[in-house]
Amino acid sequence: MPENTSLSTPVATYTLPPLILHPFSSVEDSCVLVESSRASLVLQGLLPDGGQSQESLDQSLLRGRHAELRMLFYVGKDLTRWLEQCAEVAQADPELSQLSLSAESFIPLLVDQVPPAVKKKLEAWGVVDFTALFRRAIGLHMVFSEPPPVGCLNTEFLRRYHRFMDQWFELRMMQSQGQPCAEDRFTYDLYASGEYAQMLEQNWN
Repeated sequence: MPENTSLSTPVATYTLPPLILHPFSSVEDSCVLVESSRASLVLQGLLPDGGQSQESLDQSLLRGRHAELRMLFYVGKDLTRWLEQCAEVAQADPELSQLSLSAESFIPLLVDQVPPAVKKKLEAWGVVDFTALFRRAIGLHMVFSEPPPVGCLNTEFLRRYHRFMDQWFELRMMQSQGQPCAEDRFTYDLYASGEYAQMLEQNWN
């Protein structure tokens, strides 16, 4: 949906579909993540072990790594859906369809050119390093179509998964055939899934 920015500026700003994010983790996952963070600090010698063995601490660490990976997968699922929606909107618009925009064209709006209101909302949610979160979630979805069971993952991968996902993200961007979108041409809104559902319900009523 284009909107003229001013009478003196011919460039139009397009409002993209809203980005809707589901909860990053369940209550159970949150507990696992807390235990994993503590285990990591103990293994680094920053906290006393409390009588736990090295093996037990390592298992807690790996359980947390897998919970993080699952969280990234579902975030990536939401991001991938949004990128595909943006590409569909661009292809259906007479003007935008001439720009050769692909799903990858809109990734900068998640990591480099984030609208101020979206950035402010993510920070209010406590998601400070959302750039790394989104990059890795997108990279993970380049490889996995379903959350990988822990038994299918090498322990060394779990320990260093973020490095692989960073590289997968860079590979996806290198292989992109679409043109990157112009920073001043697009904007979008961000909602938590529950927030968006409540807003729709209020509009219907």
